[in-house]
Amino acid sequence: MHPTSSTCRIASLLALSAALVGCSGSTTDNPPAPGPAPAPPPAGVVSLHFLNNASANVYDQGSNTNPLSVQVSKDGRIADDVTITFSASPGTVSPVSTLPRGGVASTTLSVPAAAPTGAMSITASASATNTVFVPFPAYVRPRPEPLQVLVPAYFSASTDTATWTALTNSAQSYPDVHINVVVKPDNATNGIIPTGAYTPDTGLVSAIDALKAANAHVKVLGYVATAGGSSGAISLADVQTTISQYATGYGAKLDGFYLDGMATDLGHMTSFYQPLVTHIAATTGMGTTPPLVVGNPASYPVKDYAAIAGVLVTFNGSAADYQNADPQNANAAWIYGGKNTAQATQVHTAATCSAMQAAVARANSPRMNTGWIFVTDQTVGAPWTTLPDTVYWKSFLGTVDAINKGNPLPAC
Repeated sequence: MHPTSSTCRIASLLALSAALVGCSGSTTDNPPAPGPAPAPPPAGVVSLHFLNNASANVYDQGSNTNPLSVQVSKDGRIADDVTITFSASPGTVSPVSTLPRGGVASTTLSVPAAAPTGAMSITASASATNTVFVPFPAYVRPRPEPLQVLVPAYFSASTDTATWTALTNSAQSYPDVHINVVVKPDNATNGIIPTGAYTPDTGLVSAIDALKAANAHVKVLGYVATAGGSSGAISLADVQTTISQYATGYGAKLDGFYLDGMATDLGHMTSFYQPLVTHIAATTGMGTTPPLVVGNPASYPVKDYAAIAGVLVTFNGSAADYQNADPQNANAAWIYGGKNTAQATQVHTAATCSAMQAAVARANSPRMNTGWIFVTDQTVGAPWTTLPDTVYWKSFLGTVDAINKGNPLPAC
């Protein structure tokens, strides 16, 4: 190649390169950096689980220190980087939203004093790569009233004076405890008084007078058999006659009636118990107006019975069975619409003081919502025909008194 020709070619390439540099500014400049990318959502799938005891799901109107907690995890491991949001209706929670600590998020539930009773909605929710919404089924009940005692005093005031004396003395020893006593006259032990002239049981009249003098809070109920509302052995007319005979024979010494063997179905409620309660309400001259009505179906009836009886005995059985009794499992959550004093329980075979106190504690729990209670060490067969052992009986009344006053329980 001719040297001159090679030199010209090189010069031309250098000139072209310079021109390109002049247009672009520099052959080594980087392109502009992109803006910051949005933060990704928390990795993993979040799950929530309420740590509250499912059996402790009944809250009092006006309570404001009810803790709620949920376990928080992502992909099966505890997580503290997911915001948990709580809600309650009726009621409020504080804080509404919070981060977990150690995988647990907590808040405090407050229930207004005027909150409607019955079912309430409590939830916890969170969002990560998924959204989870977890409910905690719960209920609101009226603020509880002090516990009362319901004594089935099915012992003779004439031949078992020692037991009546023990009952009267114990009532005097605990003047702040309201004691409701169911009585069976010697001449009406089957719970039915026929038509015709009726002579009151004079021994019972004297015993009632002494008992009411010993404790101003004592109420006395006449025992009435109803046979479940059957029109067979015991008719509605039989029971209405018994009510009238009680009122005529004992007057103001009685405050109402204990309807034993009450049915649980709606049919007998409308055909038998509604007319019977109407008859009771029209009865005059008794110690309480209108007379008290305590029904004993011994289990949870349809909720309509709560509208006609002031108190329902919704459990009547052994202490062991009582620890497993549960209105929610029995589809009877309707009891939370009424006061605790609208429910009663009668527990037998609580052999020890500790077993007795466990039964009282269960009755007093919000879940059971029970305000009238009787517990005895006597066993099945005839557990209501006498009082418990003297020491046991005083411990029982002392336990009720202590719970009502917020004091330590008597030692067992």
